[in-house]
Amino acid sequence: MSSATVLEARNIVKELGRGAGKVRALKGVSLDLKAGELTLLMGPSGSGKTTLLSILGCILTPSEGTLTVAGTDTTGLTAEQLAVLRRQKIGFIFQSYNLFPTLTAEENVRLALDVRGERGSEATVAAQRALQQVGLGHRLKSYPGNMSGGEQQRVAVARAIAGKPSVILADEPTAALDSENGQAVMELLADVAQSTNHAVLAVTHDPRTMKYADRILKIEDGLLVGEERRPEGVDTIHQLARGKKRKK
Repeated sequence: MSSATVLEARNIVKELGRGAGKVRALKGVSLDLKAGELTLLMGPSGSGKTTLLSILGCILTPSEGTLTVAGTDTTGLTAEQLAVLRRQKIGFIFQSYNLFPTLTAEENVRLALDVRGERGSEATVAAQRALQQVGLGHRLKSYPGNMSGGEQQRVAVARAIAGKPSVILADEPTAALDSENGQAVMELLADVAQSTNHAVLAVTHDPRTMKYADRILKIEDGLLVGEERRPEGVDTIHQLARGKKRKK
């Protein structure tokens, strides 16, 4: 049975600048994101990765083309309506974590739920559950300054998944981490994609992340130029590791 498509982009064009300085950052990009998959978007600097991620996340609007997120066509939506869709259906993970230093791990996650209108004891339970899911149940009351980079990125992942969004978008999630912590974060993202109804898309330059992907999209000069999909029946390194753990 095929997975449900939770995001659909068709013929996305994005023009930046004006007059003689106008450039086409995206030149007609089409893609689908399906629940249960971890997709990597890879390409050189200036290829359009960040612009595409911003459009898929409803931060930028396309100059041409259509975007549908969790069944909602974004064409013609106002900035306020896009903000509501973004809060309800999309989770973001940033390279620089973007945590508030004066808030604990639990409070950072609860803040993301607060902007969605989720408050009180249910929000507290949801925040604690998300932190436990990323292996930080023992760090609920810790402040970012007292946590390692890997732990801070795990808090960022917990913040992204706490509201159970349809789509999770990660911008260079391993770039600020050493090899060990980067691997741990990619294992976590792969687990999030496989164990829930999320579709996960990660923009990355890091070739070490490829072994965790269900699909790899390659972008150059504003166009998708290649796609590699894991053959059916062939596990990613993450799935193989999980299988070994289950057998022990």
